Amino acid sequence: MEIGISTFLEATADVKTGKRISHGERLRQAIEEIVLADEVGLDVYGVGEHHRPDYASSAPAVILAGASGLTKNIRLTSAVSVLSSSDPVRVYQDFATLDGLSNGRAEIMAGRGSFSESFPLFGYSLDHYHELFDEKLELLLKIRENEKVTWSGKHRTPLDNLGVYPRAEQEPLPVWIASGGSPESAIRAGQLGLPIVFAIIGGMPERFAPLVQLYKRAAKQAGHDVNKLKIATHSHGFIAESKQRADEIFYPSTQAQMNVLAKERGWGEYTRETYDEACDLRGSLYVGEPEYVAEKIILLHENLGINRFFLHVNVGTLPHKDVLKAIELLGTKVAPLVRKAIK
Repeated sequence: MEIGISTFLEATADVKTGKRISHGERLRQAIEEIVLADEVGLDVYGVGEHHRPDYASSAPAVILAGASGLTKNIRLTSAVSVLSSSDPVRVYQDFATLDGLSNGRAEIMAGRGSFSESFPLFGYSLDHYHELFDEKLELLLKIRENEKVTWSGKHRTPLDNLGVYPRAEQEPLPVWIASGGSPESAIRAGQLGLPIVFAIIGGMPERFAPLVQLYKRAAKQAGHDVNKLKIATHSHGFIAESKQRADEIFYPSTQAQMNVLAKERGWGEYTRETYDEACDLRGSLYVGEPEYVAEKIILLHENLGINRFFLHVNVGTLPHKDVLKAIELLGTKVAPLVRKAIK
């Protein structure tokens, strides 16, 4: 069972002071977090690609490369790379470079992304939202399998026996499919035999069980070995010495940021009642003391059969010392409990 951290490098205003952390400071904090995660024995650290003022993570591969020489064991992944609005050639080159720098610890998590800012920024139309991802995933997978690539599509100039360099240390460079919960994503990942990560940020995690089965069934029908499939989840949460302390730190910034998103997307207001329900044993937030968070991860494994869990610690800006403490507790307290229970 692999356990790690995911982040969008939140750079929101402090809910108490109103001051906003600079992007540069948040980037430097990220390096410190990755180094600590490696030191406390976590398995993976993921950085999501976003192009908004409230996040500092538009270039995951660059950020992860900054930590690659300071770490030894932890795997370094995007979480996600917005493949629909990216050039698959450049995505492969960036992560193959990271793979070389880290001695074979890089991964790509490919997705459509949860925001739309990157589409106009890089000259793409949301009208092509679905077909862009399909086409670019096809090209990315072809690049990782072949040094010289011949390919043509609708949304990019063709490639005629062109080489893509550098080549990754790993053969093949791991590519995961990220899913927000659509059956189509589960089926696609299964048919391709690719590992999948489900973003579970609301409702009861067990509701994803049918999607896991759909994923496995599609993989089996396509001739892939179901026993070799990798399934991960990504959920918000925070760890402190007590539930009360975790709530004090995590809830205010979470409420503020979730209500920003609620206003943008027409969701209902994010209240303390919403938060408390999600913190329940069967809810989607992993907040509390180490023993409780471990219990929830073990339950998640029982319900979904996952073999990797990402804890997304920051939803809004938090005091960095508290983030570091949460990472330390995840590695030294939560992970050993989970690994002991899941062998």
